[in-house]
Amino acid sequence: MTELEKYIQTYFGVNTTDLTNISSFFKPITLKKGDYFVKTGRYCDKLGFLQAGIIREFVLLGDKEVTKWISTKGYFVVDLSGFIFQQTARWNMQALTDCELYVIDYNDYKKLDKTIASWPLLEKLFIAKCFAVLEDRVLQHLAMSAEERYQQLFSFNGALFNQVPLQYLASMLGMTPETLSRLRKKSSL
Repeated sequence: MTELEKYIQTYFGVNTTDLTNISSFFKPITLKKGDYFVKTGRYCDKLGFLQAGIIREFVLLGDKEVTKWISTKGYFVVDLSGFIFQQTARWNMQALTDCELYVIDYNDYKKLDKTIASWPLLEKLFIAKCFAVLEDRVLQHLAMSAEERYQQLFSFNGALFNQVPLQYLASMLGMTPETLSRLRKKSSL
């Protein structure tokens, strides 16, 4: 069973037949370090599931890059509003390492409706899960101190701090690289 199938089974509890049908629409692709999955301003016509590697989601605001999220194994990567509403992407998604993904294009995604009877409910659950993750991120930024956000990310995925440039992590956490360095130093004492 692939990571994608495990994810779908765990979070959506689909039967074996539907699981096989859904996963058959996803095709394996690889990205080399530095390649883009999606670029700002281009149409987002695919949804990916990260099997291996690291992808950074970011936007360029003036001369500043702002990192929204860093995806690792077991996460979906997509500019959701661009994909669902067939609009240009707001986010760049760039491989920070060589990556392996399972990808479904928009046309095949729309075919799931006709192939899987329970797809409308599964799609609703998927989008609700995406929204819940977004709500959690907003709450973290509104209610937690910089130190608490750092500690939470470090507890959740401390390995990222050895795999990703610190300025990307600082941006994702809503702090300067200097603040992140101070917090790392403080926590290692």
